[in-house]
Amino acid sequence: MEKTELKLNYKRTLIIGFAFFGILLLWQVYDSWCPTFLTELFTKALHAEKAEDVQYLVGVIMAFDNLAALILLPIFGRLSDKTKSPIGKRMPYILVGTFVCSVAFPFIPVFFHYNNIAGTIIMMAIVVIFAMIYRNPAVALMPDMTPKPLRSKANGLINIMGYIGGAFATVVGIVFVLSNYLGTKGTSSWQYHNIWAIEAPFLIASLLMLGSALFLFFKIKENKIAEEVKEEMAIGDQESELLEVVTDESTSLSKANLTMLIIILVAEFFWFMADNGISTFMNNYTIYYLGAHSSSNMINTIVGGVGSIIGFALAGMIASKLGRKWTLIGGLGITLLSYFLWLIANFTFLKGSADSGSFPFIIYIIWLVKGFGMSLVHVNSFPMVVELSNSKRIGQFTGYYYASSMAAQTATPILLGLLLKNDNFGFDFLPLYALICVTISFVLFFFIKNIKSVKTSFKKGLASLDNDD
Repeated sequence: MEKTELKLNYKRTLIIGFAFFGILLLWQVYDSWCPTFLTELFTKALHAEKAEDVQYLVGVIMAFDNLAALILLPIFGRLSDKTKSPIGKRMPYILVGTFVCSVAFPFIPVFFHYNNIAGTIIMMAIVVIFAMIYRNPAVALMPDMTPKPLRSKANGLINIMGYIGGAFATVVGIVFVLSNYLGTKGTSSWQYHNIWAIEAPFLIASLLMLGSALFLFFKIKENKIAEEVKEEMAIGDQESELLEVVTDESTSLSKANLTMLIIILVAEFFWFMADNGISTFMNNYTIYYLGAHSSSNMINTIVGGVGSIIGFALAGMIASKLGRKWTLIGGLGITLLSYFLWLIANFTFLKGSADSGSFPFIIYIIWLVKGFGMSLVHVNSFPMVVELSNSKRIGQFTGYYYASSMAAQTATPILLGLLLKNDNFGFDFLPLYALICVTISFVLFFFIKNIKSVKTSFKKGLASLDNDD
């Protein structure tokens, strides 16, 4: 009997990617500027001598936001699994979360501009809470509609859409000269600048996030598509990479699959400890350690995004040859190399760059390599987690995946902020911190055993683009 060929619906996958476009668009602006806003506000309020003295407070506030997300992600994942509505099980959460985020987000820089610490923190909290209501259901849409063997390729496309959103936010930040608003190290007149220089990127991000969600709503009819893909989803269950296949009839995880889930989530926790720790404090490294304009870090973010997009485009193809496990291990290895090079550079020829006002070109190269390595990790890790779920629990397992990342993002700003408060641990030690965390993830993945070599039949060439809708 001839095996049914699976095909990825590229058109539908790219449309679903608009949800991720909105997510990363918002988070790129949020992560790039909220730590710096808090640094400026706390430094002034506490009359701190240097920025490092308040990083522990910055870390605590960023961690509180992530703690709320850690609690809410699994809750709304399970709720969306059980929701039945005329517009689907994920869409109600996407629409409500997007609307509230879009309204609250532009008020963060308004409160910052008027030196209101409480208002800034409250707006940040509202954005995070409602973004988590939106995020889990939005991410779960892809595995809802994509057979298991195709999810790495689909996740690559969706991540490309997300990083386009992130890159767009960064470019908008450069265009509106956020760096000139905040200035460089030692500038204390930021509150006297034109508020639109800081407000416009947040407002544009809000409008585009709302627009991307509405486009998704009008183009993706959840209930209709769920019926159309039932047969392909059943075939995908049988052709998964697991030795012990999970189907809709599976009521609990086998011991081997549970062990695999725990290893992935713990490893994910540590690579997000590294990734989020660096992203939280990288803008401050640029401004307060190098003394450079923050626009340099924006350009660096774009360079890292280019490396990521290259990886997203190739990760699915590499995984189809090597398997997700070894592709992910390779990505962690590349990331380790990039952090090692940054560490060596920080304590050799970059040591003289501190307070120089310049942003070393070598960091752009390092970020390009790191972006490529982590893209191989992100594209394949989420499909590995939802591979362990049946179609009735995708939101729940998506919640597990993001709960692990948010647990890391809760812990890492506090831990790294406390380390930076120590006189013997400055911004130049950031790559050492990341290197240790990623090494733990790298080692853990060698303990995943219950993976089989899958020979799935895919449509190729023009046939793979033969989408019905």
